[in-house]
Amino acid sequence: MIIGELAIFPTSEGASVSKYVREVIKVIENSGLKSYTGGMATTLEAPSLKALFDVVEATDKMLVDMGAQRIHIDLRVDHRLDKEATVASKLKSVDKF
Repeated sequence: MIIGELAIFPTSEGASVSKYVREVIKVIENSGLKSYTGGMATTLEAPSLKALFDVVEATDKMLVDMGAQRIHIDLRVDHRLDKEATVASKLKSVDKF
């Protein structure tokens, strides 16, 4: 399992970008991947890098289609190969689940 943390938003559309972020969250939630949205980013569980990158690409396209002229993307990836990792298992390991 691959765990990714994604923050994507336009930097060209003024001080408030909540209408764009709402649409990004819809794309993520409709992706079929398990996701957890927080105040600054969304964490996703993906079976492959391709599946994760497909969501990143879909959210970017949606922002372009909404007219954004400049888009900021932060993506952090934990690709663990020695054992199956999930958001729940990571939280449990630090007594936060």
